[in-house]
Amino acid sequence: MLRIYYKKDRRLAKETNLELLKEIPVENLIWVDLQNSTPEEKSTIESSFDIKYSSEEESQEIESSSRFSEVEEEIIINSNFLSFREKGFAYCPVSVVLEKGILFTYRDDDLKTFSESVKKIKASPASYSNGFQILLTLLETSIDLDADLIEGLAKQIAELNQQLILKKNRPDEEILIQLSLFQNETMSLRENIIDKQRLISSLMKSNIFPEEYKGVLRIMIRDISSILEHNKFAFERLEYLQDTFMGFVNIEQNRIIKIFTVATVAFMPPTLIASIYGMNFKFMPELNWHYGYIFATLLMFLSSIITLIFFRKKNWL
Repeated sequence: MLRIYYKKDRRLAKETNLELLKEIPVENLIWVDLQNSTPEEKSTIESSFDIKYSSEEESQEIESSSRFSEVEEEIIINSNFLSFREKGFAYCPVSVVLEKGILFTYRDDDLKTFSESVKKIKASPASYSNGFQILLTLLETSIDLDADLIEGLAKQIAELNQQLILKKNRPDEEILIQLSLFQNETMSLRENIIDKQRLISSLMKSNIFPEEYKGVLRIMIRDISSILEHNKFAFERLEYLQDTFMGFVNIEQNRIIKIFTVATVAFMPPTLIASIYGMNFKFMPELNWHYGYIFATLLMFLSSIITLIFFRKKNWL
């Protein structure tokens, strides 16, 4: 899918037809966005504007030189954006090229950051006159979405904390799996935020990025620092919940072991009595006694009761 945004009669126009690209003056172009595009669309854009999108392998590299570079009037950026799916979210690499004030983006997924940014652009089209402003909007939207995700995650952690205290008949395995999922999401969010922090820091050092927009970048850096602190708090809270959960599990296991221990000790005296009367000595007076069986049974019963009463007084039960 191809989206071309350009200035037309003091407003922002959109075009999706690749054939009409040649009719748009280069000085009017602002943003060329490729989403899951065909090889023809990609090669046409690259050849028309003499740019080169990064490959998927290059987009996933973690070295600073692979994430950000600038040559003459061109800035090349590789960054990860969150792609929302049924089971949480995943990373989607995005290749970004800023060439003479025109923003070129290439991605495979339909990212919420881009759709939300387009809404902002449509709401105030007169505020956008170049690709630098579009890139700033993409970064601002990405940071806002990350903040919303961390706030939502914090609420879910609070709910899990309440469920852990009340138990609510949730199996221990289910709680442990939920804790692990929250930890993975928290770490993924942190990686995504740090990626944006590195990108913004590189833009602030850039000689190509206009100085007039670097004030906005400084505000973003402060926002990211605040988000990272919130993310750190969420991760520490998850560690605390995990420790609390393991404490509950240990208490429950100790209670079960205690029950078995008490039961074993309580049956030791009756077992001893039964063992004595089970010996095959020739002279045992109780063997011929009419009440011998009742006596032995009562003796075993009383020995168990006395043992349990002793445990009760010692507060071991």
